[in-house]
Amino acid sequence: MAHAIALEHDVMQPPPDREIGAGVYNEKVGMWVFLASEVMFFTALIGTYIILRFSRPEAWAAPGVVLNVPVTAVNTFLLICSSVTMVKAFAAAQDGDQAKLRLWLVATTLIGASFVGVQAYEYTELVHKGFVPGEGLYGSTFYTMTGFHGFHVTMGVICLLYVTLKAFRGKYTATDHRGVEVIGLYWHFVDLVWIILFTIVYLI
Repeated sequence: MAHAIALEHDVMQPPPDREIGAGVYNEKVGMWVFLASEVMFFTALIGTYIILRFSRPEAWAAPGVVLNVPVTAVNTFLLICSSVTMVKAFAAAQDGDQAKLRLWLVATTLIGASFVGVQAYEYTELVHKGFVPGEGLYGSTFYTMTGFHGFHVTMGVICLLYVTLKAFRGKYTATDHRGVEVIGLYWHFVDLVWIILFTIVYLI
């Protein structure tokens, strides 16, 4: 009788890593909540930038005069490609294809690191030319927005390294690949934010 009661209790208890009723695991819900806060953060930054830009248009140089648009366009293309490789990594995880999962995670990590490297190079060149954060509204808003985004990409690359190491240890399967999906959500978010930033900061 006691055994039957214990068995019934175990059956009735939901898995510890799942949301009751929602069918969505806690890590995914947590990432959604985190990204919602990030949406508000970047919306505030971008909204402030647009207000300042339209109220003081004389404080900004024309596109391409100060910033190296061609180099950043190539860097943007790299980041978009990393979203593609992330999608392929997630698809491989769903299929249980360990080799392709590792391949695409490595590719995503390397491309993300390359993006950060190009941005660091861009900063070095701009500072060398005298375009520094204290260079009026243009300089302060440029470094604030792109710097915060660069920080998010850097953190994403570090997380990707962790997920990739776990993939090489065989921690993800076709039935349990939560880490790959969660980092994928974050990575697609930073990619989308950069497309918006590139458009309004570099092209307009």
